[in-house]
Amino acid sequence: MSSPANDPADDFVSGPAGCSSDPLTPAARALADSIAAAFGDLGPNTDIAAQRRRTSRPPDPHRRPASVTDRTIPGPSPGSRLRVRVYRSAGTPATDAPALLFFHGGGWVLCSLDTHDGLCRELAHLTGALVVSVDYRLAPEHPAPAAVEDAYAALRWATSHLREEEGGDPRRIAVAGDSAGGNLAAALCLLAAERGCPLPVAQFLAYPVLDARLATESMRTYGDGRFFLTAAHMRWYWGHYLAGAAPTPHTAPCLASDEALRLMPPAYVLTAECDPLRDEGDAFAARLTTVRHRTAPGVFHGFLDFFPQLPQAREALDDAAAWLRDRLAARR
Repeated sequence: MSSPANDPADDFVSGPAGCSSDPLTPAARALADSIAAAFGDLGPNTDIAAQRRRTSRPPDPHRRPASVTDRTIPGPSPGSRLRVRVYRSAGTPATDAPALLFFHGGGWVLCSLDTHDGLCRELAHLTGALVVSVDYRLAPEHPAPAAVEDAYAALRWATSHLREEEGGDPRRIAVAGDSAGGNLAAALCLLAAERGCPLPVAQFLAYPVLDARLATESMRTYGDGRFFLTAAHMRWYWGHYLAGAAPTPHTAPCLASDEALRLMPPAYVLTAECDPLRDEGDAFAARLTTVRHRTAPGVFHGFLDFFPQLPQAREALDDAAAWLRDRLAARR
């Protein structure tokens, strides 16, 4: 496997992130406060259907020119189907195109293909890859391991049918996801190695959820409500996803053995300075054999969605896309 040497963690932007009393930049602070106000609290009395409507947004067709097609592929059980959205940019080859399987965030409970449509369009434009965004089943209606089994079904379809059905190259498939989607991308690589499925050539994990214990220093420092995502949010998400089951490496990849992690494909791990999940992402990256790990300063969990507004998001997305292009090209 062609891969780069390990890179030390560093920041995208030098200098202080914001004023001395607030680690967020002014632009990130305004966005974090606005999102938190609209998002509301999550707790035992939360109406999940209403929360999904509150956090939904329509697809963003005015962004980068791309061909976008909704279709279904075989699901994890006989006769089941999974909805996916396939993106082709103007630069995506018609045949033997590299591919990127994408899994959206939202704590395994919220969000959809539509909420991450703009990000997938940008990834298609920047990488030139065929981006396949997977509409995996959500908790609490479908607790673990439903989502990761859906992710595995998408990988099996891609390795077996991508060329004949979409013109993709099954030898050049990467996986990506943000937050809970990053969890699924990492868990999928572990599952593929265990089951003998061809591994993705790379994984892009953006501020991934990895540890159900919620005991890190960053969780204590940034999970109190000042930076959008809270420790209470994460307890709510994990509660719905695990539904009382104990975490395993397939649900909490931080539990994977060192031996299992040595089999993982090269990874790009992106974390955010003011994110309760930062420390678990940092710790996971430190255990990987081949990794590019970057921390964006002065921003909060979920910042990548705001690449049009935040320079840290723009730079992070450009850097990750360039890394993905290199990994996908290396397997030609």
